[in-house]
Amino acid sequence: MALRKFKIADFLRPASGEPLRSVITQSDDAAVVAWCELPGQMLSAHVHPSGQDTWTVLQGVGQYQTDAHGSTETIVAGDVVVAHRGQVHGVYNAGDVQLVIVSVVSPAESGFELIQPPTRS
Repeated sequence: MALRKFKIADFLRPASGEPLRSVITQSDDAAVVAWCELPGQMLSAHVHPSGQDTWTVLQGVGQYQTDAHGSTETIVAGDVVVAHRGQVHGVYNAGDVQLVIVSVVSPAESGFELIQPPTRS
């Protein structure tokens, strides 16, 4: 029988540079991932062309990107945000503490495509 209970703290891996994706558990149905962003770090804007990504914010404050043009809204501990199939999402840690998010991508093999930032003329 597969493990069904996990401690988030066991999966948080703060690192300089890009935030690290830490898989908590994965099946054909979904991937559950922990993200730990340090202040000033960013999880680049992306889409999942074949699935949904649901984030639960456990700690911190972030600027959640909602489209390819760079529009954002503030997310804080206690928020749940949903990026449906093909919707742009990413987040910048705008606070002074770690931004901790648990992400559930369903199905697990939803694909991942980075979104290029808009060009400035």
